[in-house]
Amino acid sequence: MEKLLRGTHKFQAEYFATHRELFRQLAVAGQQPETLFLTCSDSRVDPTLITSAAPGELFIVRNVGNVVPPYIPDSSGATAAALEYAVEVLHVENIIVCGHTMCGAIAAILDPSRADGLPHVRRWLRHTSHIRELIDTRYTTLTGDARSTATAEENVLAQLEHLRTYPFVAKRLAEGTLRINGWMFKIATGEVYDYDPSREEFTKIVVDDPESP
Repeated sequence: MEKLLRGTHKFQAEYFATHRELFRQLAVAGQQPETLFLTCSDSRVDPTLITSAAPGELFIVRNVGNVVPPYIPDSSGATAAALEYAVEVLHVENIIVCGHTMCGAIAAILDPSRADGLPHVRRWLRHTSHIRELIDTRYTTLTGDARSTATAEENVLAQLEHLRTYPFVAKRLAEGTLRINGWMFKIATGEVYDYDPSREEFTKIVVDDPESP
């Protein structure tokens, strides 16, 4: 806790002190993020760090396994509520579902016994129950880290499909005013991969540096 307290003081004395106008504008004008970034609760995954985003640029939703429960009328849930608010009130233009390597939720999908004694986790991961069967069917030759990464990628794709079941998301997609992307973050290398539907694979995000010769 002491480290966090010192970090708070450092934020106020350094970052906030040099960005007072930004925070004043955010306080006056409110938030106007362009992107909803939905990712795992894992402490090693930091959306603002990965994207170099400033305060006010990302509307962030985090949960175990970066899961989007399928739309069910008259149901409630924190993820669904945040999704609705981002799309209907904030009018975000992008939704990114970002999975990652070495994910505990993915390990529990592959081996449900890892969730023994964790009834809330087990119930939450029911939204991913079909993924293990898919892995057992399509990725029979993969083992170890390769199998885990494939599961994390398939989980991201499943959540993108769940997103499309929400009427307000489907409406914006049909209008062409909303874009959804699936990302994978590799913790050990810092690399980020974006799913390319035309190639049906995750491809490494590479952006040309305009300042390079």
